[in-house]
Amino acid sequence: MLKLIFILIIVVIAVIFILAAFKPKTFRVMRSTLIPTTPENVFPQINDLHNWEAWSAWSKKDLSMAKTYSGPSSGTGAIYEWSGNKNVGSGRMEIIESIAPSLVVIKLDFITPFEGHNKSSFALQVVPEGTKVVWVMDGPMAFIPKIFSLFVDMDKMIGKDFEEGLEGLKSVSCK
Repeated sequence: MLKLIFILIIVVIAVIFILAAFKPKTFRVMRSTLIPTTPENVFPQINDLHNWEAWSAWSKKDLSMAKTYSGPSSGTGAIYEWSGNKNVGSGRMEIIESIAPSLVVIKLDFITPFEGHNKSSFALQVVPEGTKVVWVMDGPMAFIPKIFSLFVDMDKMIGKDFEEGLEGLKSVSCK
């Protein structure tokens, strides 16, 4: 009986590895919102990393998170590093492209709890209702995260934080 249980465990592990091997090599999370104001009111909230504390979902997950800023105060070259609890981990963001008032592209490096090197962007577009903001994060999907994604929907998990962040961005942009 013990031998049968051992074989069953090996088969389950093999199936998990095979399923993970067929997952995509990249991931993409995208959310958007309409903000009833001009891009000129929204853009500074994204382009100045100091402003993220007022609207980012992750800032609320660890109120005692250690934060360090370097480089210019905003725009290309601005850097934000953080180290926090298990909900936020640690990492670094650097604005690598900034085109006022329509685009901010960020190099996003996670150190803990899992290493990851991604790109995030915010595209702002004038629409009749105000500004459409599209927030995208994409990057490579290593093998361990592929296994994790078999059990947890990464889009829903991260997307929920994007949605909360966009609501916060809407709130601070319309003041």
